[in-house]
Amino acid sequence: MKRKMGSNKTGKNKIGNKLGSRKIFARKKLYALVLAGILVCTMAACGKEEGQEDSSAGSLPEQTETAEVTEAPSTPEPGTAESSAEPSVEEEEPDILEQLGVTLPEKTVDFGELQEKTNKDIYAWIYIPDTKIDYPVLQHPTDNTYYLNYNLDGSRGYPGCIYTEDYNARDFSDPVTVVYGHNMKNGSMFAGLHKYSDGEYMEGHPYVFMYMEDRLYVYEIFAAYEYSNEHLLYNSDYSQKAQFEKYLENMETVRDMGKVIREDVEVGAEDRILTLSTCISNKPNNRFLVQAVLLNGEEAGTADAPE
Repeated sequence: MKRKMGSNKTGKNKIGNKLGSRKIFARKKLYALVLAGILVCTMAACGKEEGQEDSSAGSLPEQTETAEVTEAPSTPEPGTAESSAEPSVEEEEPDILEQLGVTLPEKTVDFGELQEKTNKDIYAWIYIPDTKIDYPVLQHPTDNTYYLNYNLDGSRGYPGCIYTEDYNARDFSDPVTVVYGHNMKNGSMFAGLHKYSDGEYMEGHPYVFMYMEDRLYVYEIFAAYEYSNEHLLYNSDYSQKAQFEKYLENMETVRDMGKVIREDVEVGAEDRILTLSTCISNKPNNRFLVQAVLLNGEEAGTADAPE
């Protein structure tokens, strides 16, 4: 089931093209091509015959804002970890992105070098063009809060790292993936997410590019709002259709006067959602969330469950 995510209360973020209709158009075209291929093959065949739980459970990690800081010495400059090889993508993905009007950045990431020389826990790279969000994504094998408090070089303190918890797989295959980062006063890490409280800014910076060793995932941002410190993943199994549908309903009913929703975006139980989370100054019990829906790649697997 698909649902429209509603309209922007500020009235500033109306867009000429609608993600829901563009996704449906792209998928219908692909389905038509697949059916045509099956028909051709069938005719040819006929012719031949005739011829974990941890200490962070229950709430999001505390992401305390701090004063001006200097990035950890071993932190690579955004966008400098490059290689000559582009991430491979599934055969249908370039066509889908082209139909949706998405221009891919001229950027590559050398994960082998990053893992060998910087930190072995790096498994992805998040990039939002024309912003400071251009960082490696890490996941510690045993401690979900480790990169909340430790830098790329292993030193303790700020700014920490951009990271996920082991509630999420490292291939972004889950229906909901949550990525955490500090809200730094110097504008680094995930501080820039707060700009998405403006509808015009969201319209001008709509895509999140998630680089991996073997592929590039592209997400389109559709929502930004304040939320409680409720842990979005603990005690939740979004692979169950009923739970995921309830989660989508909760997103629509969040009561936040500053909530920004892109108009007519359709998100359903077959989609994958990326949630970027950071803290809010002077509101330790709240988080600021920016959410995006995956445009390319396989659909998220969901199991039927009793309604």
